[in-house]
Amino acid sequence: MDGILIRSATRRDDDAIGQIVEPMVRAGDTYTLPREMSREDTLTYWFSPGHEVFVAEMDGSIVGTYYLRANQQGGGAHVANCGYVTAQHATGRGVARAMCIHSLEVARQRGFRAMQFNFVVRTNERAVRLWTSLGFATIGRLPEAFLHPTLGYVDALVMYRAL
Repeated sequence: MDGILIRSATRRDDDAIGQIVEPMVRAGDTYTLPREMSREDTLTYWFSPGHEVFVAEMDGSIVGTYYLRANQQGGGAHVANCGYVTAQHATGRGVARAMCIHSLEVARQRGFRAMQFNFVVRTNERAVRLWTSLGFATIGRLPEAFLHPTLGYVDALVMYRAL
């Protein structure tokens, strides 16, 4: 996407990544991470073994981050999985779209045959619309699988796309 540079993250990016990921964790409305998770634990999760981490930059500032990993081990290791977060001040500017498109290409380069999102909170309508527009199909619905902090129990979606 124009004006968005996506590159591999380094540990020098920790502060910027923490500033992006921590508010998402605190909000508790899109990821199944404990809202009280410390910044250190958040970064440890984001840089987990097996996560290849990237950042998106606009005008020299980091405005998004994502990780790419194998969805499962062994016989399921040919399917990729990602987690994406856009900085709050950069939403609506194409950052998530650029990161997803980048991740699809990187996944292909790494030999993955498909990408699957295991737990897309149904009320995260922007994400559901974006993933659908990029060719992901909803292949499963987990009834009331997510306890949303303001809406109560809501469904989670399993979304999939062949590469």
